This record gives sequence, structure tokens and C-alpha cells, in this order.
Amino acid sequence: MSTMWQGCLADTDYFEMRSSGGHDYGVWVTTPPGYDPATTRAPAVYVLDGNWAVGMTAPLIVTQKDPMQQIQPYIQVSVGYAGEDAQHWDRLRNRDLVPPGEPIAKELIDALEMGVQAGARTREEADAYLAELRDTHADAFLGFLTAELHPRIERDYSTAASGHGLFGYSYGGLFSLYTWLTGSTLFESIGAGSPGVAGEDSQIFARLEEMGDSLPAAKLHLTVNERELLGDLAVYQNLTKNAATVLHRLTARGGAVTSAVLRETHVTGLQASFLSYLRTCRAR
Repeated sequence: MSTMWQGCLADTDYFEMRSSGGHDYGVWVTTPPGYDPATTRAPAVYVLDGNWAVGMTAPLIVTQKDPMQQIQPYIQVSVGYAGEDAQHWDRLRNRDLVPPGEPIAKELIDALEMGVQAGARTREEADAYLAELRDTHADAFLGFLTAELHPRIERDYSTAASGHGLFGYSYGGLFSLYTWLTGSTLFESIGAGSPGVAGEDSQIFARLEEMGDSLPAAKLHLTVNERELLGDLAVYQNLTKNAATVLHRLTARGGAVTSAVLRETHVTGLQASFLSYLRTCRAR
């Protein structure tokens, strides 16, 4: 990493990797303060939406030295997009983070239209955003994380054999729920912040029905934001309502699930949600 960025993201390496599916990803790897794998090997925590999230989440690695509430050692692996794709991360994430066959909620389409009318997006940008939602491949992206990226992280950074985590927010939170419901054995704890379960016909509910009472053993921590629920945007109201429904169904079945309501908006909640995950699932 360049000298300039090293001052902002200490102990962070960056590399780019092409998946077997032909997609290019940017990967930031942040090691704990004074990390020495020869002494103690730390597990990896994978953080999605790296282009957006790395600057707000990677500095929290210092919580491992917090004398008030120490967090178990971890290596943060932030995964985003590389090259020209980096400037289009907010639509490319739809392809990677949304489960196959996930319906597109009317409230999301309405929110995009509002953005076009307000000048926040061009019509072409909105159309491209929706196009990615019509052909989604969270299954392929999960395969990349577990079968391609993790072996490289394990080799290059001498990670622990167990204790790995995953954190995602918004559509990343939807991916986290999807990953948890697949029963992936790589992650022992998963954080789902404001998961993008936009409609009652979401694949998440279908998977819950299929699973019955046989829930995964991994810890799941789910957060929503107070101002999503109390605001006037229908798409965010739906996210919180559906997240609460998911939570109630899981706790009724005795799932290893915790939750928190944060005093944030959908945009400002990412860092608070990640910190809530660390404090709940990775405290000493």
C-alpha cells in the first residue's frame, strides 16, 4: 500500500484477484496491531462492499487493544471491486450479493425513480442498477469467497483454522443471511446489518420454510436502524419490517441469533452495525 494510504489504513495490504467466473475483485487485508502469526494465528473476518466499507470498518481493528472491551483477534478481509469496476460497485454488488431469483420489490423501483427525479442518478444508471438485479449470483460469489479467496488468505496470512466471520450491510446483509441459511461451514459468526430483504416474497423466507427447525450452528447477529423504521421511505420501512419477521421466526425456533436496533439511518448505520457485530459475536 502507498505511503499516503498507509497512514489512513495501517497494517493494510491490497491486491486484486480474478474469480473463476471472470470477475475482478479488489481485496484489502488488515492485520491486527503487532500481528505475529508465528505466535498466535488469527481467524479472518470478511467484510463486503469493500470500496465503501473498508474506510469505516478497517480502523476498528484497534478494538482488539481496547482495555474497556477487548475484541478477539481477527484479520479483516474487505472485498470490493477493482479497476474500472470500482466506480460501478453500487450496481455490481447487486449481481454478487443478491440470491438467485430474488424478486425486485416495487418499493425499490419507486426509490430508484425518486432518485432519478431528484437528480441523484441518471436514467441510464438506474436502468443499469435494475439490470444487475435481474441476473443475480450470490451463489457464485459465495463460492468465490470460500473456495478461491479464503485459501489464498489462509496461505498468505497464516490464518487460524477456525473462528472465521462474515459481515455484510444492506444487500451485503442480505448476502449474510443467505450465507447463514446455506449452512456454510467456513463462518462461525455472521453479521447482517439492515439486510436487504425488500419484499415478503424474498428467497430468504422460502429458504426458512425449507429448513424447518434444522437451523445452522453459526452465530447470527442482525441489526436494523431506528430511522429506517421511523422514516418516510417505504423501501427502508420494508427492510426493517421483514428483518423483524426473519428474526421472530428464527428465535421462535431456538436459533443462535442476536439483534440490536441502532440509532442510525440506512446510510450511516454501516460502521455502527459492524461494531455491534464485533461486540456481540467476537468479544473476549
